[in-house]
Amino acid sequence: MLGLLGGGVFVHVALPELPDVQSLRSVQLQAPLQVFSADGALISEFGVERRQPVAIGEIPPLVIQAFLATEDSRFFEHGGVDTIGMGRALMSYLATGEKAQGASTITMQVTRNFFLTPEKTFRRKLMEVLLTLHVEQTLTKDEILELYLNQIFFGHRAYGISAAASLYYDKSLNELTVAEAAMLAGIPKAPSINNPVTNPARALERRNYILGRMRELGYIDAEQYERAIAAPDTGRLHRRQSELDAGYVAEMARAEIARFYGEAAVSQGYRVITTIESWLQNAAQDALRTALRQYDQRHGYRGPEATLKLAGLSDLELDDYLAGVTRIPDLQPGLVTRVKAGVAEVYLGQGQRIDLTSSQMSWARNQRDLANWRGSRRKSADVVLPGDLIRLKRTEDGGLELSQIPRVAGALVSIAPRDGAVRALVGGYSFNETKFNRAVDMRRQPGSSFKPFIYAAALNQGWTPASLLRDQAVKLDTKERWNPQNFDHKEMGPIRLRKALALSRNLATINLLQSVGLDEAQDYIRRFGFGDDAMPRGLSMALGSGALSPVKLAEGYAVFANGGYRVIPYFIQRIEDVNGRVLFDASPLQACADCWYRFGETAATTQGIQSDGLAERVIDPRTAYQMTSLLREVIDAGTGTRAKALNRTDVVGKTGTTNDVRDSWFAGYQANFVTIAWMGHDDFGKLGRGEEGGKAALGMWVDFMAAALKDQPVATLDPPPGLVEVRIDPSRGVETTSKGGILEMVQEEYRDMLLGPQPVRVASPETGARRQENTATVKRSTPRVMDDLF
Repeated sequence: MLGLLGGGVFVHVALPELPDVQSLRSVQLQAPLQVFSADGALISEFGVERRQPVAIGEIPPLVIQAFLATEDSRFFEHGGVDTIGMGRALMSYLATGEKAQGASTITMQVTRNFFLTPEKTFRRKLMEVLLTLHVEQTLTKDEILELYLNQIFFGHRAYGISAAASLYYDKSLNELTVAEAAMLAGIPKAPSINNPVTNPARALERRNYILGRMRELGYIDAEQYERAIAAPDTGRLHRRQSELDAGYVAEMARAEIARFYGEAAVSQGYRVITTIESWLQNAAQDALRTALRQYDQRHGYRGPEATLKLAGLSDLELDDYLAGVTRIPDLQPGLVTRVKAGVAEVYLGQGQRIDLTSSQMSWARNQRDLANWRGSRRKSADVVLPGDLIRLKRTEDGGLELSQIPRVAGALVSIAPRDGAVRALVGGYSFNETKFNRAVDMRRQPGSSFKPFIYAAALNQGWTPASLLRDQAVKLDTKERWNPQNFDHKEMGPIRLRKALALSRNLATINLLQSVGLDEAQDYIRRFGFGDDAMPRGLSMALGSGALSPVKLAEGYAVFANGGYRVIPYFIQRIEDVNGRVLFDASPLQACADCWYRFGETAATTQGIQSDGLAERVIDPRTAYQMTSLLREVIDAGTGTRAKALNRTDVVGKTGTTNDVRDSWFAGYQANFVTIAWMGHDDFGKLGRGEEGGKAALGMWVDFMAAALKDQPVATLDPPPGLVEVRIDPSRGVETTSKGGILEMVQEEYRDMLLGPQPVRVASPETGARRQENTATVKRSTPRVMDDLF
């Protein structure tokens, strides 16, 4: 009587404290965030738990029966607490003194896992019983079983029966055999030691016990039992590995999901489909890594990453050491164990050794300093020493040669000019080495790659590609502590605008900005999406003294590439929840494709673009055409001639190099790709002589574009209405009838600028402000020029 009375009091007090069992109906099981490329390649997974939730109707009866046989054979008969099972377990314990049979039901396990702590007290056990009874009254048996089978742990980060089937057998649930179902059912009792990977013998013993129980309960017949018992176990890990190396993109996706849906969303099974194309991403990775390694070799060998004392160390100890070395793609770590007669023996791990000959180390000259080329040649015996931790790179013939992790950094981004979709993005040599995403988060001076925006502002004011500029010293305020010069420290005097941009003449560009006017130029350049950080107040803006990220520079160049439309770069195409429901689907504004390029004889189309989905046209298409023509001159006869290696007429671009060669840029495009390549040191160190944008960055750009444009038709750009072809005297920049003239496309309303007297905008050297002057006395043959040019 006292026991019943005490129990009643406990129930009365405990009931109000019980958690809401109804919450089990809406429980959110953890599942990893998955990031995919546009073509379905897995880029990365985030989250501790690997889980693939399934409805109870999707789980085959045979799989359910395997779990009932081992965990709770009377599940559909009891009310949550199996008194018969508890009695049987108690009698077994009294008879043997060992806890051989469990009395916990599936419902009790669900209750424990979702609501209770692991403490073992009498009060907690009573709470478990009360909650279990409450769960049975609230949920159906199928709902309880579904929660259980989706929640239990199977080892190796797999939660839920579906994830376990994929992990151990690479199968869906309806493909499992009787033996495999029994094997999986035996794991949850002791996931760390009962799984077929960690302890195959123990797991097999547990499987066979469950098969016996299934036969006793009538779930399988004798024939099925015999076949299953005789079946060998094939369980092994079948994790879906990352199929695309795009760590920087994966982290961008994770950060965006956390920003919009909260940090908890990383474990809610979202699927992010990006705009990244696998083949382009691979090409970008290869181009960047090749460029950085080539730069490193041009500047010499820095020596080993570390040195290990080898005396007394076994191969197993060397394996442990190598296992802790950071994994860097394409650069395998190795330990030099012996050097003799110019040959180095290198241990790669797992008992594997190779010989590194002098020819495989021939490039490894002394490095004088980061800003200079490599020094004198080393003797083979002096390149590496026993105990050196080195890196090896696979050669084209399948062999290995000495290499090193590049100290120089790089970035490459390529977007579609029609809608801004990011097709490839690489923020560094390896995401494993550094998480800093230089393609997006870096801000560096773009140097001369910013000049095209100054020239576009001038074209908008009536300047033409034939206009003469003044490539000579700039008149500055006496208080100005800046002495700009051309890269070659020479002056060319009068120079056509086209040639000035092709040769990247600094003084000509500064004088052009003075004439255009700082305020007017900045107002115009804002149309490309640039803010004040990219346009510092002053004439140094002409030389790219602002700060930009590669992806932001790509946004600006896309306006030229698509005929004048402003598109916004984006990299997430779609987001789905764990049930496949679409939460977000990108609908970017797009440029008018059939208003611009032609591919062969087929005109591009605006398939799927509605009038309200058209991006804003921010510059005149004639200006975009003229800029494309000017930027082609950079490759034909300017600082970007290395791009001729592509042997294509539809690629254009501009080099960029900052003071002391600290940044090397190439920004360029074709009808389908706007691609920006950058190389530099994270600490703003000098790259060294000869590493200007026309070499270091352009080499990376060319390698990527060669892969991207392979087998692609050459795009043809027809001049838009309002442009006229004029024959120009190249020495004077005026229209001529002479056969020695060159043809130039100019905007029709500005043709008179090449013929007679026109208002000339004269800039104040001090302020860059613009004013109008009457120039009626200018000779009729004088083209539109700056003041005091002649």
